[in-house]
Amino acid sequence: MSDLLIRQAGREDLEAIIRLHEEDALGAHGDTWTPANVPAYEKAFAAIDANSDNLLFVAVADDIVVGTFQLTFIPNLTGRGALRVKIESVKVRASERSRGIGAKMMTFAEEEARKRGASMLELSSNKTRKDAHRFYERIGFARSHEGFKKKI
Repeated sequence: MSDLLIRQAGREDLEAIIRLHEEDALGAHGDTWTPANVPAYEKAFAAIDANSDNLLFVAVADDIVVGTFQLTFIPNLTGRGALRVKIESVKVRASERSRGIGAKMMTFAEEEARKRGASMLELSSNKTRKDAHRFYERIGFARSHEGFKKKI
């Protein structure tokens, strides 16, 4: 896919981003683009946009948002003050998977992290996403930790 553009997301991309999450039953977290939900998404987008340690991106092909991901820059005391980057909310439109979009998004994420001096990328993926795990390993990620979550 040579005509793929990866850029920082704007408010005008919100519906397309949420629609990508909607089509993923496992990763949607109940997200749906409805008039009742729009204010919550706008508030979250404003918070992300106002924080230079959080960047939200979209991948666009033929003027259509076909992918998205968020980078969060995390300063650490360990690793002699290493800067880590957490990649979150990675989505590629189901009809566009296996066309190189995810790989281009992850290459872009790594380049952005390096520009800011980060020494590590990290992400988590639901244990049932076997195809995603093979993809992440193929592009150089290693299974190094067991993750835990707790809703509060």
